[in-house]
Amino acid sequence: MTISLHQRSAASTRGPNRFRREAGGTKLPRPPRKLSLWGTLILVVLLLVGWPLYGGHLAKQQSAPKASPLAGKAAPTDPDKLRKANESLAKRLSALAAKPDEPYVVVDSALNRVYWWQGGAMIREMIASCGTGNILEDPNSGRTWVFETPRGERKVIGKKAAPVWMKPDWAFIEEGEPIPKDGSRRAEPGVMGDYAVAIGDGYYLHGTLYKRLLGRNVSHGCVRLGDDDIEFIYKTAKTGTRVILF
Repeated sequence: MTISLHQRSAASTRGPNRFRREAGGTKLPRPPRKLSLWGTLILVVLLLVGWPLYGGHLAKQQSAPKASPLAGKAAPTDPDKLRKANESLAKRLSALAAKPDEPYVVVDSALNRVYWWQGGAMIREMIASCGTGNILEDPNSGRTWVFETPRGERKVIGKKAAPVWMKPDWAFIEEGEPIPKDGSRRAEPGVMGDYAVAIGDGYYLHGTLYKRLLGRNVSHGCVRLGDDDIEFIYKTAKTGTRVILF
């Protein structure tokens, strides 16, 4: 049978869902068309350019951290802010190292270590217990506390022998006890060990009853030390001695 040019043209313009006939009248789907060279190149370019934009956008949406209800109290998580904070601390440490006669204390809250530096060298390394980073909320008032060791540069502002811990509100809430109105019920001697060195805002380097937990992040923000180490700092540090915490 002869098919005219017009008939061929009409047959070739049918949609992709049309069928062609084989001998015997069997209908078979039309074979898929092959991409041209230019079509293949365009597809590759779209995949290479489009996926990082679209796929990366999805990844950012899925991995974006939720805003903390205690924004401003927790340590910064922005990479640029962390880098700038680390650079600032590094500069301060370099400045202190340039003053060999001035001793200073370095607290590594992640490794739970305290270092005494003097004369451009580390004189003593001590095992500590720093803050857990846990959050406590008062179910009645809605007040919250973040139990983490502060970061940055501080100074020794005072020292106490045989310190008495004045139990704060959060300690009673944590134990499920009512907050007492009588201040005398807050005093608990011996909890802070034999010595305490104040660095401001209610934070101390002090002794502890829980020596077996040294080396772990178990404190409520203060830096706990063993008996010999806190005695060394108490007797060696002076008011104004710098304390670098990170």
